[in-house]
Amino acid sequence: MQDTSAFAADDALVVAGRRYRSRLLTGTGKFKDFDETRRATDAAGAQIVTVAIRRMNLGQDPNAPNLLDALPPEQFTLLPNTAGCYTADDAIRTCRLARELLDGHKLVKLEVLGDARTLYPDVVQTLAAAERLVADGFDVMVYTSDDPILAKRLEDIGCVAVMPLAAPIGSGLGVQNKYNLLEIVENAKVPIIVDAGVGTASDAAIAMELGCDGVLMNTAIAGAKDPILMAHAMKLAVEAGRAAFRAGRIPRKRYASASSPVDGLIG
Repeated sequence: MQDTSAFAADDALVVAGRRYRSRLLTGTGKFKDFDETRRATDAAGAQIVTVAIRRMNLGQDPNAPNLLDALPPEQFTLLPNTAGCYTADDAIRTCRLARELLDGHKLVKLEVLGDARTLYPDVVQTLAAAERLVADGFDVMVYTSDDPILAKRLEDIGCVAVMPLAAPIGSGLGVQNKYNLLEIVENAKVPIIVDAGVGTASDAAIAMELGCDGVLMNTAIAGAKDPILMAHAMKLAVEAGRAAFRAGRIPRKRYASASSPVDGLIG
């Protein structure tokens, strides 16, 4: 019998040349306090945590609680994001601020929103910002729509990971277009990480079963009745979905197929 613990050991997520055992990335907003943020992060087993630079204190205010005390950079890979930005210029300024606050940190999550109601990405501004940030030496993980052509364009620009939405941010609707995600995954040479729209553990498992390299979530955990328990559930779902993808599911059929052979039955 195979040792299943070996599967995880040889199946690292690689982002910008760095290896991670966890394929679940988590956010740091919407929790009641930094203690809950830390406990949920631990329960999720997350190693990459995303931080909204324009909303979170990373030392800008010495009189306020500092997220870095709860999630020290020595223990977690911080992923500064440009949440709340609606233009390429604003997103670029935010990334440069993050680099300054975090002592030259290069890994960022780019998101440029199109409007405040849907929080859909503005793909024109996203492309413009991605080109400039890559040219400026940033390692860009980019939030985008589930358009396969756009995803490939962002990869070609030099983004280190492409992060298509499963559904609108915070909606909890789950994966709405499996076929677009499949097309993105099958044509990608960089990690594809579902970002936005996950509501519960089965949604995360579906994304991973489709072949996505990881899932990023915040609201699904922070907004749950028990965020710590939900974080644990999401950890298991991502691991199960990844294992199922690697194992290879059986083909779907419209008719029954006996589990045991019918040849050689007694009588």
